[in-house]
Amino acid sequence: MAEEENQKQKGRFPKLSGTKNIFKNVIGVWKNTTDKLQNLLPKINKITRSLSVSDEQVAEILATVKKELPTTEALLIGKPQAGKSSIVRGLTGVSSEIIGQGFRPHTQNTNRYAYPSEDLPLLIFTDTVGLGDVEQGTETIIQELDTELGNNSDRANIIILTVKINDFALDTLKQIATKLRHKYPQIPCLLVVTCLHEVYPQQVIDHPSYPPDYREINQLFTVLKENFSQLCDRAILIDFTLEEDAYNPIFYGLEALRDTLAQLLPEAESKAIYQLLDQGAGEQISNLYRDTARRYIIAFSTIAATLAAVPLPFATMPVLTALQVSLVGLLGKLYGQNLNPSQAGGIVSTIAGGFLAQAVGRELIKFIPGMGSIIAASWAAAYTWALGEGACVYFGDLMGGKKPDPQKIQLVMEKAFQSAQERFN
Repeated sequence: MAEEENQKQKGRFPKLSGTKNIFKNVIGVWKNTTDKLQNLLPKINKITRSLSVSDEQVAEILATVKKELPTTEALLIGKPQAGKSSIVRGLTGVSSEIIGQGFRPHTQNTNRYAYPSEDLPLLIFTDTVGLGDVEQGTETIIQELDTELGNNSDRANIIILTVKINDFALDTLKQIATKLRHKYPQIPCLLVVTCLHEVYPQQVIDHPSYPPDYREINQLFTVLKENFSQLCDRAILIDFTLEEDAYNPIFYGLEALRDTLAQLLPEAESKAIYQLLDQGAGEQISNLYRDTARRYIIAFSTIAATLAAVPLPFATMPVLTALQVSLVGLLGKLYGQNLNPSQAGGIVSTIAGGFLAQAVGRELIKFIPGMGSIIAASWAAAYTWALGEGACVYFGDLMGGKKPDPQKIQLVMEKAFQSAQERFN
């Protein structure tokens, strides 16, 4: 019995000794890893700084893209409540709240809204504010619009006169249009007649097939076209309403407006408007920057792979997280969003979604002898790449005046992750 107990005691010590050895090995690996990370961090910081985008570089990128951008400037001339902001909504797909916040005072009598941004505008709307049928301020408005057109000779311009179908107090509008048309006969002018539902027959509760064929609308439209026949190249009917107005479709006559603009504008500008309406601007604007952004995404992904190859689980997660936050902050700056680290980190959390659990799984893989770190490095690079692609979609939507769609971002990240895994393997 005593001998058996003695053997048990003897058997315990090798186990205890082995445990001590394991702890010594872990401590040794930890110290070695920490030393490597401490030596590596200054190099990573240096590389990250070299990949940062300065204000001068951003300005240069924007200037290059801007030169190739088919920008159209639309002068919206009409009384308040004549449907000018509705035209902006219809052509851009941006909500009324965002448009309301986007218009900025441009001159004494005009506001300006650049879509999707001032840095890279595809459409610029200059809206005359407070325009009434009075003489006071008319000459000032004409002078301001004259200056606007003179300064924008390098881009496509169009004058859009907005008139409610039942409004005939239009002397000031005709005076402004006459003077501008006389000085700039080469700039197309479009008469847009709005608010059709205000003169629908009493029993009509929805829009008819386009164009509407009601006697009163036809009569009023004929009179308005005659009044502006010497000033406008085309005249169309539209009725852009809000959802709560319960008219369907909301943008009644949008196709007619699109097609008419295509006829009046140069080819490049008309194609841009078609693409805005058919494909959605957020994706287009994102693509404008995507090639430039990938230059930084691939560099950060390579650094992430190098860091993730460190064999000790969880030792590199804080550094990788900081690296990925830096990437998102850099991409934000490229897209015109200046973010502090906390804000960039919040965006990472927002768009990463279910990838976080996989990140932990990536670290646990390191416990697999031999292959763990290789797999982790490939995963880290692919995840960083996917995060960068997702950030491009996120910032592209913001530039397009749209709320980022989490599901769309997740799909983009999943596809990017699979593609990047094949690349980095």
